[in-house]
Amino acid sequence: MVPISIFATSTPGDVPGGPLGSGGFRDVNDFAKDTSWLHTVFADYATYGVVLFGVLLVVGYLMARSSGGISRVANALWAAGGMGVAIALNQLVAHSVSEPRPFVALPNVLLLVHHSTDAGFPSDHAVMAGAVAAGLFLVSRALGWIAAVAAVLLAFARVYVGVHYPQDVLAGLALGAVVVLLTGFLVRRLLVALLTAITHTPLRWTVASRRRLAWLHTRA
Repeated sequence: MVPISIFATSTPGDVPGGPLGSGGFRDVNDFAKDTSWLHTVFADYATYGVVLFGVLLVVGYLMARSSGGISRVANALWAAGGMGVAIALNQLVAHSVSEPRPFVALPNVLLLVHHSTDAGFPSDHAVMAGAVAAGLFLVSRALGWIAAVAAVLLAFARVYVGVHYPQDVLAGLALGAVVVLLTGFLVRRLLVALLTAITHTPLRWTVASRRRLAWLHTRA
């Protein structure tokens, strides 16, 4: 059973942002009110969708490892590492902006999940999803597109359930992707050098399969 509630503030009003702020949120929230048959699906995905991105990261790593391409393994690992950097950076941005969530600032909001009243801009979930999608594009274009679609759906779900404005999730997707791509450019050489060194240690199986390692060493 999805926890459904109507949260009304004592002082009605909107927040700045135009179509990407309260206006866009109202459109999605009104849509949610008219589609009760979707509540369970979106509430579950908004809450547990992060698990899917964890699975995609593991798949990306295994694909990169089986390919024998050390640079691809580096990209796969940084899809996860860069995501952590992006989320940490997002905490600084969120505390600096300190935007109240829609169910706090607006009256008569349909809220489908329980949530704290901490700052909502940008969305942590969207930052995570955008970071993973961008990182996986550097591993496999097909896997990257799958992650991108999943990221957009998660972003929409966070608005649908009433915990974010559209601007929160759009900014989060962009921030996550930009941080992973920029930091990846800076650390890729270091990661490749580290992984190359690991191929000469007992931990070489973490970088490539035995067959790929043998092929790499014949080319060295």
